Amino acid sequence: MKKDKTMKYSSSSSSASSSYYYYFFKERCLNKGRLPPFFMSFLLLTVIFILFILYSTTPLAPISNQALSRNLRLPVIKPPPNLPRKGKPRIFHPPLQGYDDGISKCDLSKGHWIPDLRGSLYTNSSCTTIPDSKNCFHHGRSDRDFLNWRWKPDQCNLPRFDPKAFLDFVKGKTLGFVGDSVARNHMESLLCLLSKVETPKDEYKDSEDRKRIWYFPKHDFTLMILWSRYLVSAEERMVNGSASGNFNLHLHKIDEEWSKDLPLLDYVIISAAHWFFRPIFVHNSTGIVGCVYCNTPKVKDYGVGFTLKLAFRSALNHINNCKTCKVRVTLVRTFSPAHFEDGAWNTGGRCNRTSPLGESEINLGTTEWELRSMQMEEIEKANIEGAKVGRRFGELDITRAMLMRPDGHPNEFWGNKWMKGYNDCVHWCLPGPVDVWNDFMMAVLRREASFVS
Repeated sequence: MKKDKTMKYSSSSSSASSSYYYYFFKERCLNKGRLPPFFMSFLLLTVIFILFILYSTTPLAPISNQALSRNLRLPVIKPPPNLPRKGKPRIFHPPLQGYDDGISKCDLSKGHWIPDLRGSLYTNSSCTTIPDSKNCFHHGRSDRDFLNWRWKPDQCNLPRFDPKAFLDFVKGKTLGFVGDSVARNHMESLLCLLSKVETPKDEYKDSEDRKRIWYFPKHDFTLMILWSRYLVSAEERMVNGSASGNFNLHLHKIDEEWSKDLPLLDYVIISAAHWFFRPIFVHNSTGIVGCVYCNTPKVKDYGVGFTLKLAFRSALNHINNCKTCKVRVTLVRTFSPAHFEDGAWNTGGRCNRTSPLGESEINLGTTEWELRSMQMEEIEKANIEGAKVGRRFGELDITRAMLMRPDGHPNEFWGNKWMKGYNDCVHWCLPGPVDVWNDFMMAVLRREASFVS
């Protein structure tokens, strides 16, 4: 009923309005001799304007900028203090959104994995540089939930890696990864993320595909991977002309495969560990002083941890003592755990989980955690010496976070043409949990660089 009444009122109003305009039109046509009201208004405004011109002293004088600012109280806009008014602008690191004092004082290593349905910033289709052995989806992995997690430190929020901000930060610089195939795995993850902003040029590849150089021309940024099993000099022992799988390790000599390129680097990401789980004979300048897994009479078994510790000490000391090097920040990536279950790598071990572990499900009393702790000790010692020469050492302390990610390895999905039946539970799928290492790297690199810039 109310609706009908409203409609009736609307119709009545429309009729009345039409009648009014009809009446107005009729009156205007029948009274052409009378001046319309709008003409009188226009005439009045004209007279007022003429009087203003005649009696104003300076009616057309320009208004000064000072008067305009004073009357309207507008703020004076000045150029940023870090951009000079004249000459060539200085290059400066722009602030990174989300990177504040909170992140600089936060222990990134203590936290847990939380769901994040945004998934990865890239896919195995969008990134053309993913190596075949890390392209798990290409080789048949069907579950994808392992991509939908991010690392949440207990004390702060760790921002996701921002490839544009990172490239702006490293503009004009060279960053090198030093280490084994897991270091290469990290570099490949970073390469995929940066390729979202700029397609790099493949500048160099050696005959064994151990050393690679990529260049980002728009940002004048060079990315390198320098292969090294042990960081120090090492060679495989030969028995009757055949490789034995045992190595001689020379703690007093640095591996030239990476050290010869060290003077080119502004930033270094260094790591090593998995090759230390093989039979090793440890040498110093006087000869053999110990071993690892050697079972040789009268030769002391140092164990994996102690040998790894001494190798890192030699490598970090070399960086500190390098007179021709420009490197200012070195980040040590802590031990990346393997997750073989139901056997070792060569006895049927596998890693077929599809979701992260909780913190209560991991064991911090393992060899992995021991190795991580020894690496942390060497970082602290290197920082003490580095302070004397203007160099900083920081940690990419990813061990705890990655102990919780048995779901991130290729397992059987790595295209193992030459090792049928063996599963890869050491390296990481791309995309995958390894991408969080770049979240760590961006935060820590920015923090450490602020101490030496």
